[in-house]
Amino acid sequence: MPSFTDVAIHQSQFPEAVRTALLTSLRRKKLDHRFHYDSVKQTQKWLALHQQYSPSRHDPDCARIYGESFQAATAEVRSKNVHVLGLGCGGGQKDTRLLKLLKRSGYHVRYTPCDVSTAMVLVARQTAGSVLRDADCFPAVCDLATTDDLPAFLGRSTPSGTCRLVTFFGMIPNFEPDEIMPRLAALLRSRDRLLFSANLAPGDDYAAGMAKILPQYDNAPTRDWLMAFLIDIGIEAQDGELKFKIESGRHGLKRVVAWFHFPRRRQIHIGGATFCYRAGDRFRLFFSYRYTPGRTAALLKKYGLTIVNQWITTSEEEGVFLCRKRSG
Repeated sequence: MPSFTDVAIHQSQFPEAVRTALLTSLRRKKLDHRFHYDSVKQTQKWLALHQQYSPSRHDPDCARIYGESFQAATAEVRSKNVHVLGLGCGGGQKDTRLLKLLKRSGYHVRYTPCDVSTAMVLVARQTAGSVLRDADCFPAVCDLATTDDLPAFLGRSTPSGTCRLVTFFGMIPNFEPDEIMPRLAALLRSRDRLLFSANLAPGDDYAAGMAKILPQYDNAPTRDWLMAFLIDIGIEAQDGELKFKIESGRHGLKRVVAWFHFPRRRQIHIGGATFCYRAGDRFRLFFSYRYTPGRTAALLKKYGLTIVNQWITTSEEEGVFLCRKRSG
């Protein structure tokens, strides 16, 4: 591990942009998800939560579908040179499995771990260091929801003639579909492939499937992670109650939402501004859409993307999808 590393930081994560986003979140009472990964403490809480509850860490069938999807994605590469763009890279464990397979298959591999959290990007870069040279790793920090020049920002380290594999593991549920899908579609060229995963609602009964997975969110480690933001801005657990609820969202999708309810008036001061929450107000801390294979295919089609192949666990709670841009 070298004593320093270069990290490209997009203006969407410059201090003034972050400050504006924070104040907007506090005013609207709906938190921008980027602020759950803003500090090393929050990153460590998320990594611990992921370790305890992620199906990829505990379900052997989940490991199988990721392995099969990596094999299929590798077979889709039509160039000696491949650049893996790991959007929402997290700790980089899944990306590193893919990088290792690509290297074993004889490709010259580059990797851009990209996340809203600088701490998370550095963790992913370190993980990938077991496979790649430092010169082939290009860490990048940006907010995917507000980066309007994403192709230019991420494409600057992609040499001409290079095929790109875009990974987006476990992230799609935390974005509004109309917010993230156009950005993913704009990033893909005809030779590129998108490999993403989503936590699914199992079974044929969508509502029953949502009820079944609710405990994966309504638990002590998730509460601890979500409350870290409020505590950092001066709101304590005893100032209200964190409640999880299943709600209907866009495109006929359902999602799990975490709301913090204020039973009494609470005032905070942040960045020279004052925010007052009245008794009965609630603050949305988090949401996570749960898809189904059919709903996923229908949504992708609206944005010019086609599923090349898909892999669903036996539990029907996790899916991996390999996609390309639809020709014509």
